[in-house]
Formats: sequence, C-alpha cells, structure tokens
Amino acid sequence: MNASPETLRLLSGLLASPGSDSLAVLRELAVEHAWLGEPVAELVQTPLEEWQAEHGRLFISGHPKTACPPFESAFVGKAMFGVACDQLGDLYRRAGLEAEGAPPDYLGTQLECAAWLMGQGCDHSKALLQELWRDHLAAWVPQFGEVLQAESGLSLYRQLGRQLENLFDE
Repeated sequence: MNASPETLRLLSGLLASPGSDSLAVLRELAVEHAWLGEPVAELVQTPLEEWQAEHGRLFISGHPKTACPPFESAFVGKAMFGVACDQLGDLYRRAGLEAEGAPPDYLGTQLECAAWLMGQGCDHSKALLQELWRDHLAAWVPQFGEVLQAESGLSLYRQLGRQLENLFDE
C-alpha cells in the first residue's frame, strides 16, 4: 500500500458528481497535485453539463451499460448489493464505522475507510486495513482503473484511473 490517507480521500472525492464549485476546488488541489493540472486545463473549456454527463455515463447510468460502476458488487459481479456489501458492512462494524448514504461497497466509501484506518495506528485497525486492501480494494480497483482510463472522454477520469492503478504498484 503506497498511499497516504490524504491521497485516498482525494481519490474518493474525485468520484463525486461535479457541481458548480468543483472546478474551483480542483484548481486549488492542482497546486499540490501536479497530475490535476491537465484535467483542470481541459475542464476550464468544458461546460459543467458535459462534465456531469460524462460522470453519469461512466459511474451511474451509461447506455447501453454503465462503463465503470464504482461499486465492487456491480463491477465484479455485475449486480448491485452483492456479497461484498455484507462483507464490507461487517468490516466497517468491526472498525466501529457505518457506511451512510451509499452502499458499503462504493469505492469512495472503501477509500475513506482505508484512510480512516490508516490514521488509527492500532493493531486492530492495521489488521482491518490489510483485510480491506487485500480482500476488496486490490481485488478489483486495478482493473477498475484500467477500464476508467480506456472509457473516459475526460482527462480528469483518465488521470483518476491512473492514480487508482498506481495505488497497487509495488
């Protein structure tokens, strides 16, 4: 695992649906994260509606199929609310956490949980982080990153795919 909690939170945030303040936030983040420079330059020229449509096509409701559903069950098992939801819900409970507002297997939730566990520093949290990384994130996120790079029409999501893949480089 070669990422900081801050990096995991950043990657999680980039999965969110873009809003009216998203470009300003990305501009600020690009100061510290050079890899966001090219995406910001492209998004300055891209209407928000187009950015939102690409987000929706990739992650929510593409036609004829959603290219990169950011849910472990949907990406791996091709159906929502699979066994990964139960497993991750159990892992979160053992960590003293609860997934709110999204299915437990949502990639953003998994990345946020990993970031939180990294910050705890106790043996129990380290063991849960290893389980989350080995049994869940490493099992599908590298392929998700590859597909995201191949499918995205926007540099932001191609870069996000690269960064997700890079989490698993040895």
